[in-house]
Amino acid sequence: MAVQAALALAPALRVAPRDPATETEALLGVAGWAAQFAPGVALEFPDGVLLEVSGSLKLFGGLESLLGRLRRGLAEMGWSSVLAGAPTPRAAFWLAWAGKQQFIGESAELEPVLAALPLEVLRCNDEALAAFEAIGVRTLGELRALPREGIARRFGQGPLAELDRALGRLSDPRNFFVPPARFGAALSLPADVTQAEALLFAARRLIIQLAGFLAARSGGVQRFVLSLRHRDKAATEIAIGLVAPSRDAEHFILLLRERLFNFTLAEPVREISLRADDVVPLAGHNLGLRFEQGKPPGQWEHLVERLRARLGADAVYGLVLRAEHRPERAVFAGELDSKQLHLDFGERPFWLLDRPKRIAEIGAVPHHKGPLELLAGPERIESGWWDGDDVARDYFVARTQSEALVWIYREWRGEGGWYLHGVFA
Repeated sequence: MAVQAALALAPALRVAPRDPATETEALLGVAGWAAQFAPGVALEFPDGVLLEVSGSLKLFGGLESLLGRLRRGLAEMGWSSVLAGAPTPRAAFWLAWAGKQQFIGESAELEPVLAALPLEVLRCNDEALAAFEAIGVRTLGELRALPREGIARRFGQGPLAELDRALGRLSDPRNFFVPPARFGAALSLPADVTQAEALLFAARRLIIQLAGFLAARSGGVQRFVLSLRHRDKAATEIAIGLVAPSRDAEHFILLLRERLFNFTLAEPVREISLRADDVVPLAGHNLGLRFEQGKPPGQWEHLVERLRARLGADAVYGLVLRAEHRPERAVFAGELDSKQLHLDFGERPFWLLDRPKRIAEIGAVPHHKGPLELLAGPERIESGWWDGDDVARDYFVARTQSEALVWIYREWRGEGGWYLHGVFA
């Protein structure tokens, strides 16, 4: 339909010029996502992606199951699609280009199906199409009915060669698409967005594309960055960090929702982009031989990542052991994925006081809310002479009158006396 005719029917229609570079980037993005379903992916510029799926049908539960996955994924990324299949890549593309959602399994079935397709699938120039129409040729079947020598003389060998490739009579080699080492995708918004939460709908499309790309690479990421581009200010970057590598799209979306919930935009956003630079190998999960009863256990990494997304990365950290016998110096705050030392300190409580609290000694018995009963010990710790903070302590596990377990020690240097240092959970 001509632009003027379209505007006459819909005066509010927004007309935008085509951007070949953006279209190519979009096609590459779809190819990178589709590579998770088949090892052989080829591009048919400017608007087609070809998949060699014969080796993937069993993995994905047959053709219908695979088509369902393709349709759902493309729709989630905001793309409309026409899916078709045939024994040759050229025939499959022609069927899809003509809007025929057909799947032909045998080469013998190709000729009558292709004969009904319009001549436009050849993508000849306008002059050639007008010349074909002038002699009454509008379909591929009508073209095949003409003498080959006359067609070659008048229109060249190109149309006949294309038809032979579609029918499998000529080879049609393809260069398979190789997913890049890094992921990057952008999306222009139809209107400026002023609320951060409203960006999640558009960002979801990019995250679905990222998850497909990672599946094609058999990898995962521990960090991805969402960039918000404004009209007059520099781009705002929102980095999402993970405790462990992942390619779970729903989890990525959940983390981004947490970050955007209380995020205030400096200026309206007109374009968003998603970037993941470091793709690491990600092993699959083994499935059990029988179905487990009840819900699967939650993953602590997901909880930590949600807390970091909501509270900030600096507010959530791990406890890392240090090769140090003094309890107050044996643990420090660090990254959750830090390499842990395997040290055996004996029985120690999870909760240590910020500073040991001096407790009374009555009748040679330590008291804390009443007399304490010593259950285990002593564990002697004598350390720190090299840094000026020397300690000499005998630690005991004790029970209070309320049946709580505490960790106390007796200092046998300096002022001496009993101290409360920790409480057992």
